[in-house]
Amino acid sequence: MSRAAQSGITLIEIMVSIAIVGILFAMGLPAYSTWIQNTQIRTAAESILNGLQTAKNEAIRRNVAMQFKLDNAPTTQWRVNPFLDPDGTPIQLRAAEEGSPNATVTPTPGDANTVTFSALGRIIPNADASPVLTQVDIDNPLIPVVADRRNLRILIPPGGAIRLCDPKVAAGDPRACN
Repeated sequence: MSRAAQSGITLIEIMVSIAIVGILFAMGLPAYSTWIQNTQIRTAAESILNGLQTAKNEAIRRNVAMQFKLDNAPTTQWRVNPFLDPDGTPIQLRAAEEGSPNATVTPTPGDANTVTFSALGRIIPNADASPVLTQVDIDNPLIPVVADRRNLRILIPPGGAIRLCDPKVAAGDPRACN
């Protein structure tokens, strides 16, 4: 008598497959975690860039000076207000928890947190005579290996041509900061 052919998979085959998937997942988890934290750097940088461009564009559109202010540095919270009403209701704002709670900012100069755009889109002195923000560096200290961090920088020149760049990229590359 012949035996019937066996069909299906055994419990041992399932357990081996689950073990292999588990090992692959464990190997990929650190890279995935680093990618998520680097995404927060990118999100924070693009948000701050958006706020700066909003302040500049609103200044030109409304024909009045507008301020962009980083609130509570080193968090990524910011707001855009009219020059004559810097503590009033903001035109636009962003909380630090929106997409980048772990990202931190470092303003340059160190005690600066505000930049004011004229009706022509150029940088003018701040209403409170505080130092004008010229650069913002965005980092994420939760990434344990410093070499894996994709820090970004926002340059704010006096002419108002705001630029997002990567400080790790070599000169000659359009993404470079020089």
